[in-house]
Amino acid sequence: MGRTVSTMRDVSSPLSVVDAGLVEYTDAWARQRELVAGRLEGTAPDTVLLLEHPAVYTAGKRTKPEDRPTDGTPVVDVDRGGRITWHGPGQLVGYPILRLLEPVDLVGYVRELEQILITACADLGLATRRITGRSGVWVPGDERRPDRKVAAIGVRVARGVTMHGFALNCDPDLTAFDRIVPCGLTDAGVTSLSLELGRTVSVQDARPIVMRRLQEGLNGHIPVVPDDIAPQSERVTATVPGVSWHMEGALQR
Repeated sequence: MGRTVSTMRDVSSPLSVVDAGLVEYTDAWARQRELVAGRLEGTAPDTVLLLEHPAVYTAGKRTKPEDRPTDGTPVVDVDRGGRITWHGPGQLVGYPILRLLEPVDLVGYVRELEQILITACADLGLATRRITGRSGVWVPGDERRPDRKVAAIGVRVARGVTMHGFALNCDPDLTAFDRIVPCGLTDAGVTSLSLELGRTVSVQDARPIVMRRLQEGLNGHIPVVPDDIAPQSERVTATVPGVSWHMEGALQR
C-alpha cells in the first residue's frame, strides 16, 4: 500500500487556524467570502475557521427536491458541492480558505481533509475509513448496522482558492438529520464520536486535536493513505444465521 506525504496548498503562505466560537451560518459564509477575496488579492494568509453553528440546514448545488425537509424547515442554499446537510451545536465545523497549488487537484484536496479527520478521530479513539465514491469520514457497517458518516465534507474552489469545508459530529442531536436525506444517501447512516465511543466527546474535546492535525496535515506532515473500501452494498458479507441487516435506533438517519 503506497503512501504520499504532501499537501495540496501553497505552503509559501503561512497557515492560520482560528477558533471562531459560535457563529451564525450566514455570518460565517460572509466571512469566508471576505477571506477568499483577501487570499486572491494577496492580503490575507491561508486561514481555517473552526466554529459551531446554531442549528441550520444547508443545501449544496447537487441537492434534489426529495432530499429537502418536508415540514417547511428553512434551508440555506449555498455554493458548495454536495447535497443537503445539517449544522448545529455539538458539531465542529471547519472552513479552510486556502490557495491550492497548480494544477488544482480537487479530489486530492478532499482526500487530504479526509485524512486529517481520520487521524483526529483515531486520536480520540475511533477508527474510521474512506468509502469509495463517497466523500467524508466513515465508520464501516457490518451485518447489523449500516456504513455511517461521522464527518461530512463539501468544498468549493474558485480561481484556485478553497472555501466551505468539513463538519465533524462530536455530540450533536442526531435527530436533526431525520427531516432530510443527509448528503443524498438513503443506504447509509449518520453518527457521532460520542455515539460510537459510548462516552461524551464534546466540541471542546475535539477542537484542540483537530486544530493540531490541521496544522500538520495542511503543512504536508500527515501521509494520505489510499485505503478506501467499497460501500457496504458492494462488500462481500457472510450470511449470519438469525441476523438480518437493518438500521438501528439513532443510526437510522
